Amino acid sequence: MNRRPISDDLAPHSDGGSSKKRSVAFERGVGRGRGRVVAGDDEDDDYENENKDDENDDENDDDRRGVVGVEGGGGNNRVELKRRCIDYHTPAIVDISCRLYRRANRTSHALPGGSGLAGYGYLQCHTNYIRWMGMPGGEGGGGGMPSVAYLTHCAHVTRAKNSNPVMCLSWTPGGRRLLTGNQEGEFTLWDGINFSFELIMSAHDSSFRCMAWSHNRNYLLTSDAGGNIKYWSPSIAPVQSIDSHGGQPIHALSFGPSDAKFVSCGDDATVRVWDWAGHREERVMEGHGWDVKCVQWHPRSSVICSGSKDNLVKLWDPRTGSCLSTLYGHKNTVTKVAWNDNGNWLLTSSRDQLIKLYDIRAMRELCSLKGHHKEVTSIAWHPVYETVFASGGMDGTLIYWNIGPKGSEEPAAKIPFAHDMAIWDMQWHPAGHMLATGSNDRQTKFWARNRPGTRQGLDDDGLDAIDGGNGEILHAEMELGNHVGIVIGRRGATIIAMQRQTKTKMHVDQIRRVLQIEGTASQIETVKRRVGALLERVSSDNEDRGPGFGGGFGGF
Repeated sequence: MNRRPISDDLAPHSDGGSSKKRSVAFERGVGRGRGRVVAGDDEDDDYENENKDDENDDENDDDRRGVVGVEGGGGNNRVELKRRCIDYHTPAIVDISCRLYRRANRTSHALPGGSGLAGYGYLQCHTNYIRWMGMPGGEGGGGGMPSVAYLTHCAHVTRAKNSNPVMCLSWTPGGRRLLTGNQEGEFTLWDGINFSFELIMSAHDSSFRCMAWSHNRNYLLTSDAGGNIKYWSPSIAPVQSIDSHGGQPIHALSFGPSDAKFVSCGDDATVRVWDWAGHREERVMEGHGWDVKCVQWHPRSSVICSGSKDNLVKLWDPRTGSCLSTLYGHKNTVTKVAWNDNGNWLLTSSRDQLIKLYDIRAMRELCSLKGHHKEVTSIAWHPVYETVFASGGMDGTLIYWNIGPKGSEEPAAKIPFAHDMAIWDMQWHPAGHMLATGSNDRQTKFWARNRPGTRQGLDDDGLDAIDGGNGEILHAEMELGNHVGIVIGRRGATIIAMQRQTKTKMHVDQIRRVLQIEGTASQIETVKRRVGALLERVSSDNEDRGPGFGGGFGGF
């Protein structure tokens, strides 16, 4: 049976519906006339609307097709819904036009002059100039400035029905769709432009741990918590399955520069090199004293970097299996390692709340970045700007960094409450204009560029706009008594919703029966006022029902 690869990009959608092209998206009734361009379109009235979860997309056929019935107008009157989307075709056309018809930036001026695209050397700080916004790294619309890579606007939040924590994710080749793996071992496929649900399928028998595409984008590797590695074709068809690492979780996979080999690491404290075509293990590299949490192959050389629970970062020669060097910079578990595409910089993150940058040419530490208040759980280099990367923390904080000559060791942009729980993985869109994050709060979020002139996420510590300039993080407790279950809610729904609304971190100590709150002074006061009102309403309801319903289980 012939399968069409899901990675094939589609042409821009037509509102007339005359196109006969079919794909996974079109077969499920999505992607045709579904939204309005927000990156590069001047008609962006819906750009600042509240984001809504997408968990009901797979339940309503009419909503999936983008049409609804009209009351009183009969069954044949159907209105097309306009769905939010991030369409990068218009900025790409701006870049192409600039390259063909505009002079170089060094001969242009910052102030508008002339007419058309030739009059704007740099993007102006006003929403009227959004139509000149180009792609990151492009020549037009200020695309040559790294600041356009600080994606602090939450474009969309997706959460499938009966969802589970998102453990890993990856963009398909071309960036047309996003593939996520959850704790139940299931693939979930989302449209990368209008964020609609497309597909869910079972892939592994245990929780996902990682996924990695080959450099030629012809195959996908995935691993799980049971020590199983699977090969997948671009159409998400299983090709091969391998059991390894003694049944221990496999935390990371990475292809070699030629795609002929790949490397894996797991909780058996080993790093293993595999032959891709022969499906066999070639070499086992031992040297770590504890679980190996991360590994990545150098983009162009025969060097492998691994990080472990023994606080060490090691460099390996895959040809001989010998350890080339050991880095002792961290004081706790090394969670992630990432090579820069220039091949000279190595980025490491740890549970000691630090991110370190190394220059392997001199084997020295360039800088140590402090910005997270909890463990750093994920990092990712920008695909266009080699000095920009993003990091995610255990507390759901998302930070953007710029460590180039014009950068700083301080965070360039910070979103303190991007997720309610730990950000397990993040991946940039291949074009660099969008970032996808997967979290333990069961949500996948898409982050896009701000509108020109806004400062969301760019204020100091990301808290000035929240607390009127006083961004100090405080801790407080509140007595709950016998109403612990009321505050937690069904499957944690109440406390998670309250965290999202108040932008705080909350935890219920069920032994002491207290609510622990972390946030600014005004946020803590807001939480106490809302929880107090909730408990007062519950107490009054119990009194109205009579003594048989009060005091938890005492009335039964």
